[in-house]
Amino acid sequence: MASVLCLCLCLLLVAAATSPGRLVPYDLLYADGVRAYFARDWGRAAELLQRALHSYAGLRAARRACRAACRREAAFLGGPPRAGPWEAALFGPVLQRADCLQHCLGSRLGAAPSAHHASLAIRRDFERREPYNYLQVAFFQLKKLDQAVSAAHTFFVANPQHLQMREDIEKYRRMSGVKSDNFRDLEATPHWEAYEAGVQHYNADEYLQAVARLEESLTEALSALEECRALCEGPREDEDEEEEEMQPGLYEAIAAHYIQVLKCRQQCVLEIATKPGRISATEDFIPSHLDLLQFAYNQVGNQVLAAECAASYLLFYPMDEPMLEKMKQYHTELGEDTAVTAREIIQHYVQRSLMEKKLIYYAVEHLGESFDDPDLWTPDELIPENLKGKHREDQEKQKQETLDVEEMKKRGPLPFEGIVVTMDSHQMNGTQRVVFDRVLTESECKDLLRLTKAAGEAGDGYRARRSPHTPHERFEGLTVLKAMQLAQNGDVDWRDAKLFLQASEKSRKIVESYFTPGKKLHFSFTHLVCRTAIDEEQGGRMDLSHPVHADNCLLDPEGQECWREPPAYVYRDYSGILYLNDDFQGGGLFFTEMDTVTVTAEVRPKCGRLVAFSSGKENPHGVWAVSRGRRCAMALWYTHSQEHAEQERVKAEEVMQQRSVEQDRSNGGERQGADHSGRSSSELPVSSSGDRPMSWRHKPGSDRTQRSKMLRARDEF
Repeated sequence: MASVLCLCLCLLLVAAATSPGRLVPYDLLYADGVRAYFARDWGRAAELLQRALHSYAGLRAARRACRAACRREAAFLGGPPRAGPWEAALFGPVLQRADCLQHCLGSRLGAAPSAHHASLAIRRDFERREPYNYLQVAFFQLKKLDQAVSAAHTFFVANPQHLQMREDIEKYRRMSGVKSDNFRDLEATPHWEAYEAGVQHYNADEYLQAVARLEESLTEALSALEECRALCEGPREDEDEEEEEMQPGLYEAIAAHYIQVLKCRQQCVLEIATKPGRISATEDFIPSHLDLLQFAYNQVGNQVLAAECAASYLLFYPMDEPMLEKMKQYHTELGEDTAVTAREIIQHYVQRSLMEKKLIYYAVEHLGESFDDPDLWTPDELIPENLKGKHREDQEKQKQETLDVEEMKKRGPLPFEGIVVTMDSHQMNGTQRVVFDRVLTESECKDLLRLTKAAGEAGDGYRARRSPHTPHERFEGLTVLKAMQLAQNGDVDWRDAKLFLQASEKSRKIVESYFTPGKKLHFSFTHLVCRTAIDEEQGGRMDLSHPVHADNCLLDPEGQECWREPPAYVYRDYSGILYLNDDFQGGGLFFTEMDTVTVTAEVRPKCGRLVAFSSGKENPHGVWAVSRGRRCAMALWYTHSQEHAEQERVKAEEVMQQRSVEQDRSNGGERQGADHSGRSSSELPVSSSGDRPMSWRHKPGSDRTQRSKMLRARDEF
């Protein structure tokens, strides 16, 4: 009877479907579409790839709808077991549910569900939106520019690390006829759009608008969570499909598949909490909605809903003291007799999740399963005693990551006023990374840019040459010693050369105080570098201004290693880039994983911005192509090894000190700080006065002659 009812329901669903008839398996359509793509049959490739995406969406919709329908029509009733053999009571509803699903899916798909079992590789392609990568090229060749842009943008949103697509997106932006509306995500998830809009309103103190969008986001997120959970009830996924093993018995097989479904359902919260293109999920995604909502409702004067959200939040963290205080406040304001209860949908969410966790942890303890709990709020008493050690380790690891960020804040004030930390390691998805702003003023940036221009006009080895990394750019580089020598010859202004020395030393002190307080950092090399796009050679450009590399080891992406051996600059410990301008296109710094293609963070250049990071394998980085204009920055490398300190800098300081002495004599010893006119008060003096930094007070003498050979500062390039 259940089968008949379910079949009727499914026939109604089929009649309402947007594409009635047999649904061709998406993996077959995809394979044919890719073949047409490589045969350069663009029209057929576009048609087949679009049909594959439609079939993929239709299959997922059919599975969701049929599982929801059969959950109602072939329900597993609670209460005491029925009369009769226990197996019939247990497995009877299971068989009815299976029968319902077979009929429903067969009706919606027009074929046996087994025909739609794609390989793991094909499924991963669709999860990564790979068909859109092919589609954008096909549409471009068909001169359907608006569809090409949408397909490219849809792929890029989920794959922001894809360097080729990044270049394609930039080309589309420069094309005439391309509208901003064309850059739309065809697979956009509603809850993320609403969540980000709600947080923006919240941060702008626009609480009425924040409440509306956050409520929308919470509703959409819970709906997406249910859809994800429904799809977990598909065929069992084997870790290694090709490995032949002894098949488990009846109950072991049922238990293994059921636990797999439960773990999949638990991971759904990470899926909805991870924005497309991001690597990590937003922590406490559902509880954070409730936290934001309770505050926003309180701000707009709706204490009833604020209390409801607070009570809902306490289901996750019942001992959270600030929220408990809030609840006391709401009870006082609303009256002690006013009943305040958590939202029913949140109660159901928490109870169901705890039930699933209990079953999973039983399987972990007794059946050898493993489980990475996605939630921070899981009660400690739910975890078996013999597993609490590992659970505590995981929690300690998470706490340590938080402490690392807090410790950065506790390192005390930076050595100069006005400087701000714009991004830290946590925000840059890595370790030992930081971005400072306001290190230089606009005036100081202009003076240093004037130095690069004057040095270029003077020539003497500074004249621009083709970059060794790309034929599409010209490259200029100036060391501190060369700047001082040009100033001696009258080719550049002494004040600008002096500022070069001061600004680099200021950057060193900032990096030292942030990363290695109390441990001396020496300059390894200082280089004022400009990269200029060659206008006539930008068409079809696909390369980088500087390929991905690490600063003190030889990067091996395929082996996931970085070999700290020559010719790498193995003595480098920290690196920095101090930007002077942003009036150019491209040229941003980006960090990657060891594979050199997965981008983890990006830094846009601007005057006075200093990005600093450790020089090892933890920070592979590169520079996007400079496609227009001239990008100038001060490249800085540091070392803890005094033996490898930059010798050219020592000579430059001697020249500057000699200049100061001569100026003192010519002024009768009465220096009024003329060299500081137009400079920021935060500059470091380089003169021979008594308040000079101790690292400059030492004048190299006999210790320098004791070295077997002088270390020559080498150009990174």
